[in-house]
Amino acid sequence: MILVLANRWDRAAQQFADRYRPRGVRLVTPDDLSHSGWSYSIQDIARSRAIVAGSSIDSTRIRGVLTRLARVSEDDVPHIVPDDRTYVAAEMSAFLLAWLSALPCPVLNRPTPVCLSGGWRRHEQWVHMAFRLGIPVAPLRQRVNLSRARRTAAAPPSSVSVTLVGQRLLGCRNAGLAARTRALARAAGIDFLTVRFSGGDVGSAFLDVDAWPDIASDEIASAVLDYLEREHPQGHA
Repeated sequence: MILVLANRWDRAAQQFADRYRPRGVRLVTPDDLSHSGWSYSIQDIARSRAIVAGSSIDSTRIRGVLTRLARVSEDDVPHIVPDDRTYVAAEMSAFLLAWLSALPCPVLNRPTPVCLSGGWRRHEQWVHMAFRLGIPVAPLRQRVNLSRARRTAAAPPSSVSVTLVGQRLLGCRNAGLAARTRALARAAGIDFLTVRFSGGDVGSAFLDVDAWPDIASDEIASAVLDYLEREHPQGHA
């Protein structure tokens, strides 16, 4: 079984799960965490259990997880009484952090203490990381108006998006851009991201990163499923 962890409003996650349901893909939302039967064994992850579509399964049946949930928020638990929502959401997030971190199967992306779907970063932090790696970056202008900040970047006539799924690169024919994408993924400690450059040649500048690539794309969805269905050693690209 392959799990897609997302909130109830993630249409792309729902479509991905529906599309590949015959291949064992199931959607898990914070609603499922409210069903009794979940357990996490620190000593033995194989004894841990999850509730998926109303059924209890042990962790050894999970072949892979696609995580598209940054954290459980109060909006994800409207069935909880208002005074308890903040606490329950925080407890669910902490449980998922521990459980996902312990799973031996492939997880895109593995959680960090700040984000269940990997190392979340602001755009400025991605730009700084790219610069430190020696990657050319597009000029960035930020205007501050009282409490509101507005960021603008030079808009190129055309851009190229490179997506990394594990070790597999999509949308890239340039070895230089491929190497830069892999370098950013290694530095960020994640296996699944889309990097946008100002063009398709080696001199193109870094524009931005999407840590939640478009799984509505046939090519990306197929690569994700292929990655999660295969045996992979733990680690990053």
